[in-house]
Amino acid sequence: MRQFRVQRAIVLVRERLNTIGLIMGVILSLAAAQDASAELTAKANHDRVKVGFFYHGSSVSVRGVSDPGTDLIVKIASPEQHQMLRKKGKIGGVLWMNVGSITLEQAPAAYFLGSTKKIGEILSGDEMDRNAIGYEALAKRAKLDPAADEQEKAKWFGEFVKYKESSHLYSAEAGKVTVVEKDGKQEYYILMDWPYQAAPEKYTVTVYAAKDGKVIETAEANVLVEQVGIVKSFADMAKNKAALYGLISILAALAAGFGVGMIFRKGGGAH
Repeated sequence: MRQFRVQRAIVLVRERLNTIGLIMGVILSLAAAQDASAELTAKANHDRVKVGFFYHGSSVSVRGVSDPGTDLIVKIASPEQHQMLRKKGKIGGVLWMNVGSITLEQAPAAYFLGSTKKIGEILSGDEMDRNAIGYEALAKRAKLDPAADEQEKAKWFGEFVKYKESSHLYSAEAGKVTVVEKDGKQEYYILMDWPYQAAPEKYTVTVYAAKDGKVIETAEANVLVEQVGIVKSFADMAKNKAALYGLISILAALAAGFGVGMIFRKGGGAH
């Protein structure tokens, strides 16, 4: 009887050891798979753009790693906000003037897009719409007031995009993101010109990794555009001390006019 109990105990120990071995094998396999997969990362290495007195634009770069073989899309956008469009028309059949306005809602004031190749070759239309990637996706999300049919909405949103592109506040460039495979991972990099027209704001950088027409992973970072120095002082004054700001503006304009007058007087000579 005692010998039977010993043998039974040995069998139980072996069974438990086998179970532990299986569990450890699963854990090691998962760990190996995790090591083989490069988690998508995003870092903006110029994440604070300082707007000073001599500021005239800057540049922002984004870099990180992703799984090899994935296509990448980098989007930098301001929060969606209220936009105003002016309608122009002829008055009396002669003069072109503002004849009304249209309010555009749910559209970012600034929107920059870069990708490894054309967006339509990377994502399906549904994925583009779901993630607000591309002008067409933005157009579908935007709302006009007064409301308009689809044709009229497409027309006005097209004009809106043209205006934003001419102001360097919208851009979409295929092939802008470069990738290099290194140590089993894919490193990516994009450099974007940052326009001086972009308002002080916190901008969201979103990187999308895509495969087989779908977004499989995302990563985010931020770019903060902030006023500093005398520019910030004047902006705060205009907001909090409007009367004083107006007085200083008038004095500055008078001083500038006086200076120009003196220059022309010296240049003209006496008769």
